[in-house]
Amino acid sequence: MQKVATGDWLATLESRNLLPEGTLAAYVVGSTARGWDNARSDFDIYVVLNADELPNTPNSIPLPLDPPFIRSEVFFESGKRWEVTYWLDGQIDQILSKVSWEAYEAGTIAENTLVKKEEQSLARLVNCLPLRGEDWLEGARKKLAATAFRSFTVVRSLVLADDAVEDALGQMDEGDLYSATMSARIAFGYSIDALLDGEGEYGSHQPKWRPNRFKAAAPSAISFEDYWKIETMQEFDPADPRPWITRVLTICQDIAMRVETS
Repeated sequence: MQKVATGDWLATLESRNLLPEGTLAAYVVGSTARGWDNARSDFDIYVVLNADELPNTPNSIPLPLDPPFIRSEVFFESGKRWEVTYWLDGQIDQILSKVSWEAYEAGTIAENTLVKKEEQSLARLVNCLPLRGEDWLEGARKKLAATAFRSFTVVRSLVLADDAVEDALGQMDEGDLYSATMSARIAFGYSIDALLDGEGEYGSHQPKWRPNRFKAAAPSAISFEDYWKIETMQEFDPADPRPWITRVLTICQDIAMRVETS
């Protein structure tokens, strides 16, 4: 599909007065920023402000920050839904502090460190389309690289994968092969997420992009062809699922041994 030029993005935002005074950065996030979008995709833009208050917009999203929410503006232009989300610079710093090495070494539970929106805000710093404020983005990426964010996401995915592996083994022992199959699939998904998190390809909250993330990361632990066979259950035999379940769980355990957590 035809891509939008940076100047066109900015012209649309400026014509609607959506880049207020104090804008430090504006950048496109999500599938459009990665080139994974399609004709039905929304346009998502983050705007970071150097201000004490967020602009007064119709939509407010609660978050465990100070102030305890972010705000967004939604509109339609040329048949596309646009959502502009506003963050304060201080809120981004608060999120970064939650994934500091001090927090990681203190044993903070990885699964509960960040809510989804907070995790997305950091993950999207890595792969975004800058519209304004490239200096701010460069600085934010350096701050992110100095945190334990990668370790938090890897450990979270590994813990969830291990839980699902244990579920699958127990269910298989009891002869509950339907549940064991589902648990093995879940374990495999989390294991691949851990592998991709370790490569800096974040986004485990959106499994629909896992194949794209895999291709972007190109990890050495497993080929895309082998990954895709399991993801799509190509070799699964409903009449005798045990070999498939066992193979998947073995791959999950192998990945866990290969992924570095720090």
